[in-house]
Amino acid sequence: MIDEVVREGETYAYPTPLAPEEARALWVETPPGLTVVAELDGRIVGTAKMGPNRPGPGDHVGTASFMVAGDARGAGVGRRLADWVVDWHRREGYEGIQFNAVVASNEPAVRLWRSVGFEIVGTVPGAFRSPRHGRVGLHVMFLPL
Repeated sequence: MIDEVVREGETYAYPTPLAPEEARALWVETPPGLTVVAELDGRIVGTAKMGPNRPGPGDHVGTASFMVAGDARGAGVGRRLADWVVDWHRREGYEGIQFNAVVASNEPAVRLWRSVGFEIVGTVPGAFRSPRHGRVGLHVMFLPL
């Protein structure tokens, strides 16, 4: 599923194609971070990784990244993962969650994060090359906890 999302080229600035071991290295977090999956009928349909946004003096703010399989989008998988990730950050004592690079043309994700309470605190213009939309901005989004 990770390779599928990365190959679309619309949400992550990862190299393509990705071998399974490369995908694992990019996606699987080590403590204090965590990586989780969402399953439907025994099939992985979504995943999220989370942990501190920065080490040391920045480790009180968390971050997370999400992927949902193409055929599972619009079915609430992203929402369930988002709610779980926000709860995890609260349980772990984080004071906020910062997303460093939400692709501006990924409107479903931007809508989801805003509905959870994230705000766009800045946008880097033209920082992402979308195959469909050309150069688009990358939003920095923040949710205080």
